[in-house]
Amino acid sequence: MTDVINSRHPVFQGVEMGVGTWAWGDRLVWGFGRGYSREDLKETFRFCVESGLTFFDTAEVYGQGLSERLLGEFIADVEGPVRVATKFMPYPWRLSRRDLLRALQNSLRRLRREQVDLYQIHWPLPPVRIEVWMEAMIEAVQRGWTLAVGVSNYNYDQMMRAYEALTRHGIPLASNQVEYHLLDRSVEQNRVMQACRDLGITLIAYSPLAMGVLTGKYTPENPPQGFRGRRYNRQYLKRVQPLIQALRDIGAAHGGRTPAQVALNWVICKGALPIPGVKNRAQAEQNLGALGWRLSDEEVAKLDEISERVTRIG
Repeated sequence: MTDVINSRHPVFQGVEMGVGTWAWGDRLVWGFGRGYSREDLKETFRFCVESGLTFFDTAEVYGQGLSERLLGEFIADVEGPVRVATKFMPYPWRLSRRDLLRALQNSLRRLRREQVDLYQIHWPLPPVRIEVWMEAMIEAVQRGWTLAVGVSNYNYDQMMRAYEALTRHGIPLASNQVEYHLLDRSVEQNRVMQACRDLGITLIAYSPLAMGVLTGKYTPENPPQGFRGRRYNRQYLKRVQPLIQALRDIGAAHGGRTPAQVALNWVICKGALPIPGVKNRAQAEQNLGALGWRLSDEEVAKLDEISERVTRIG
């Protein structure tokens, strides 16, 4: 595990966990403005920075740009360095490298920065070839608009194409941001995780708590609402209860850690960088409890076994 962290791009130096900001300004999935506000997010941001969580991941599409604007506004009010990662969405009507550079300039304006620490391609959407976007990324690095280049939701072949296109110009592929948690371990089987380890590419794990399911707060009798409820329905929640119970049991053996803290620690033990989302200070405090201790190899293996069993289809 130490070797994995040491092989990461310098932009991730000292970063064991980040903060996801998908919910910052997003009304459709997360209900921004209903249950949490701009002031809640501002307090949460300040608490995170003061507690040492200084790596924030956002995207131009989160809240239609509002997430970036809020993050830029909050950063302006604190002392000390904050690392920012954002993303370019390759919509089908964006056809040239100029479109990426223009989008990055717009993100920089919203973030009130001259440079981001990490710029990522959000999805590998057609019709533009991966190599074209990597050429644009190379130019963005050369112009000083981003320190590092990443991708998101890329499979093994797509990631290798991006890696090779960048490497030809002496620029490393810093990261691949994918969904990764105890209920979705596909990157362990599809060669993505192993390639990241081999090549020093950081695997950034988004939704590391499975949109809240691994916190244990949702049950078959109390499923999440909306989009999340359709994905994690009552039947699914019933099936995964043995895993939730295992998280509770292991947490109890570590001084009363919560299921969420155990689930995040599992991601870290796998060598990935989790970026759990936060909507309020309590959630940030909860996430911080995943740091400063480690699951044993036996506990990781036990969680692996139970997760494979409860997520197996058929």
